[in-house]
Amino acid sequence: LYSSAASDVYKRQDMAFSLAAFDQPVTLLFTGEGVNWLRKAQQADAVQQKSVEKNLSAAPIFGVSALMADHKACKRYGLNEENMMPGITTTDLCAELLEHYAHVVNLS
Repeated sequence: LYSSAASDVYKRQDMAFSLAAFDQPVTLLFTGEGVNWLRKAQQADAVQQKSVEKNLSAAPIFGVSALMADHKACKRYGLNEENMMPGITTTDLCAELLEHYAHVVNLS
């Protein structure tokens, strides 16, 4: 879900929410620099954008089953429970994790 362009992030998020709304199982996994989108209290209005935090908090309403973040990336970028949005599960990014899913879409 990470992209340097904020508009790309919202398009990708909308795609995931649309899939979930049509009863497709969706889990969002943030990796690499993308974990920074999970940082609390970003000032989206300063760049005239919608708040990613606010949008992601609606994920369960749309049927997204989980929001996950790669543990190593979180550590690399200084993210922890105190400065990360609530409801994020950290996990190790590995082949075994991805094998649990029938379809994986990499949006890089």
